[in-house]
Amino acid sequence: MDNEIQLISDDDGLAVIGNAADVERFLISECLPSKDLGTHRLKSAFNAGAAAAQAGSDIVAESGRWVKLTRESAQVVKKYGLRKNAKTGLSTGVVRGQKGQIRGFVEFTRGPRSLLTNPAALANTAKLMTQVAMQQTMDEITDYLAAIDEKVDDILRAQKDAVLARMIGVGFVVEETLTIREKRGRVDEITWSKVQDAPTTIADTQAYALRQLDALAEKLEGKTKIGDLAEAVREAEPAVREWLAVLARCFQLQDAVAVLELDRVLDASPEELDGHRLGLKATRRKRLEYIARSTERLVARMNAAAEAANSKVLLHPTKSPAVVRSSNQVVTGVHDFHGRLGIESGRRSSEARRWAEAAAEARDKALETGAKGIGAARSLGSETLEKAGSVKDRLSSQVTERARRRRGNEEKRDEEG
Repeated sequence: MDNEIQLISDDDGLAVIGNAADVERFLISECLPSKDLGTHRLKSAFNAGAAAAQAGSDIVAESGRWVKLTRESAQVVKKYGLRKNAKTGLSTGVVRGQKGQIRGFVEFTRGPRSLLTNPAALANTAKLMTQVAMQQTMDEITDYLAAIDEKVDDILRAQKDAVLARMIGVGFVVEETLTIREKRGRVDEITWSKVQDAPTTIADTQAYALRQLDALAEKLEGKTKIGDLAEAVREAEPAVREWLAVLARCFQLQDAVAVLELDRVLDASPEELDGHRLGLKATRRKRLEYIARSTERLVARMNAAAEAANSKVLLHPTKSPAVVRSSNQVVTGVHDFHGRLGIESGRRSSEARRWAEAAAEARDKALETGAKGIGAARSLGSETLEKAGSVKDRLSSQVTERARRRRGNEEKRDEEG
């Protein structure tokens, strides 16, 4: 398979498989960062199934790298026209180079040495890709927790809920089982029995953390006075960071259990591996949707709080900017959290309005309102004067008429006398 690269892509990443030198040249030519798929596990994938048993010895020298699917790496999949299988959800194809140069896509031929023509080998490789993608997220969550300096175990210990306390023990057991897996290269029944009940405890803890975030959002909804709003946002900022840390740890452990579960299915029921892999990926997407809905609602409330504070900065020049700053801290934290878990996030930070800006706007409105008031007063004054003049004229006419009648009556009496 000199100068021939086999490509496999799913929703999370791209596997580049072939001779180590050719794989390296291909990745460099496409400027793609990658991580090792694991030589011994990749060898197991090559040798999966009777059809590949004989070819396995010919493919031992091959290596594989995994590339996280990003905008750039997705363009590579599109560039080489990989074909997607509706049943497996995988896109596959072969790139062939000449004289050390990868130069184009070539439709793969159905030969015994091709990994892509062996369903068992392909399913095993897809399983390995899923595990590497999950491990990537697990590593990013570890970095995230270190960056925000949150000791999740300390947070859990501070809670009185028994489920949260059990979460610490579950974490220890899962990590222990991962170590055994690395040493043994498989997950047998005894190894799996250590963690088979872990998903329930993890799910309960995740649900509890989501409820805490929802409660914080609801608390913000009920605040109308700027003083109450400032206090609620200030108290929410560290609480949100802590519960996001708990959610991150839950997701990390759920991925770890899924990694173990895939190896267990491979060991016990290899024919069900592909279907089980797709099922795990679907449930993982749903978990991300639940988390996204809850955290995005919280972000919406924080942005609303910032807008409310900005509208009252003239009356509260100290508290309003504090609300905006705390709100932005929460929004930034959620955005970072989303990025670690692979959730699409629309970050929006509010800019605190300056008192002078608000004062100038208020002055302009006052002047505008005042000008309108003066005009109205002038109009009302003119109308009043006009009405007064009309009344005066009517009164004058009535007095003149009465005086004329009185003189007429007096003259008539004089004539009769």
